Amino acid sequence: MRTLATGLAATRPGFASEAILRCETLSAIPGRQGSRSGLQHPLYTSSQRQERSIMTKRRPRTALFFPGQGVQKVGMLKPWLDAFPRSAGPTIEEVDHLLGYKLSTLIEEGPNSALTATIHSQPAIMATSIMILRVLEAEFGFHPPSRCDVTLGHSLGEFAALVAGGYVTFQDSLYLVRRRAEIMAECSRKATEEFGGEYGMIALVTEPDHLRPLIAAIQDFIGHNDAGVKTNSGEDVPPIQQVSIANINSKNQIVLSGNINMIRTLLTHVRSFGGHDPRAVRLKSDSPFHSPLMKPASGMMRRLLDGKSRVVGREEEDIVMWPGVMEIVSNVSARPITSKAELKDKWTRQCVDTVRWWDSIKYLDQEQKVRRWIGVGPGKVGRNLVGKEVGMRGKDTVKGGGVWGISDPKEIEEVMRALEDTESMYCEDD
Repeated sequence: MRTLATGLAATRPGFASEAILRCETLSAIPGRQGSRSGLQHPLYTSSQRQERSIMTKRRPRTALFFPGQGVQKVGMLKPWLDAFPRSAGPTIEEVDHLLGYKLSTLIEEGPNSALTATIHSQPAIMATSIMILRVLEAEFGFHPPSRCDVTLGHSLGEFAALVAGGYVTFQDSLYLVRRRAEIMAECSRKATEEFGGEYGMIALVTEPDHLRPLIAAIQDFIGHNDAGVKTNSGEDVPPIQQVSIANINSKNQIVLSGNINMIRTLLTHVRSFGGHDPRAVRLKSDSPFHSPLMKPASGMMRRLLDGKSRVVGREEEDIVMWPGVMEIVSNVSARPITSKAELKDKWTRQCVDTVRWWDSIKYLDQEQKVRRWIGVGPGKVGRNLVGKEVGMRGKDTVKGGGVWGISDPKEIEEVMRALEDTESMYCEDD
């Protein structure tokens, strides 16, 4: 029998069209008994890398996204280790082994002040995200290239997205995250020692109609004409005077990064002279990410990305793999990456440039017609930001898609069932 998807694919760009169509239930998906081949080393086979996904369904276009800094929580591993010890446990053991210390103990026991430190929180968040993804594949047959078309990650989450997309192995990504976190923490420490002051990030929330005028007022104050290009800005400004737009998260939220007192001075300025009164929220971050202060981290990333893999058996191969198994949208450009050289460039710049998350979601929603959004990783911030922008929460039968997040095992059944429901309308029995 032909499927309803045949007609839909020809008339509606929001639905993927693949060479081979299969209609199957969750219990029949190969790999449910424990295969994790898609997330081990090498990440995906060469045939998967060349052909993307062969055995897949016609379905609504789907994005897989990952959370960034600040979603860490003491005890966030326990539900997964309790529910899926055979599939979650090996990943956590691997992380502890690769890092050379018991990060898992810190995640499970705290204290929170230690887990919040950049050098611990960043590998913890990335590793937890990939652990959840591995559980989904091993226990539920969720094979990312077969169920998703594009991946992206918010700031730090881009590292997990690049793993899921087949552009870097988990081991190499964990190493990059750890080295990047160490350099970022060192940048903050040096700024404090040399210039004094306190550094971090503050989110600003305003009315949607006021966001663009607020950004313009901030750019005028700090002297940046383009919130997305800061790689060479601020070099002549002492760190104690630096403020940058780190993230443009949604239609009503941005994040400022830099010296905390200077950010507060800026807020006083825009409230007094710009006619804006945004709500300010201090974030759980001990470093001013996505600011010129992070330039040493950017340089270090470039050197590492030009180097070789640390994975046994891949030592002579580039750390960056190309092509991937699904498209990835860059934080820096808010557009898909089209070459290996561009991937290295954008990944390097991500340390200092603005995270254009809002633009990324708008692009996928409005231009690429993505209708299903699957968030994987700790916390609920990511799914809330996406859901607010695309106007969906959970399954949306009218739009034939939805926005879901998996941060706890209790959420899996609902999400997997919703994915099946949004696919079943395009399949008929043979």
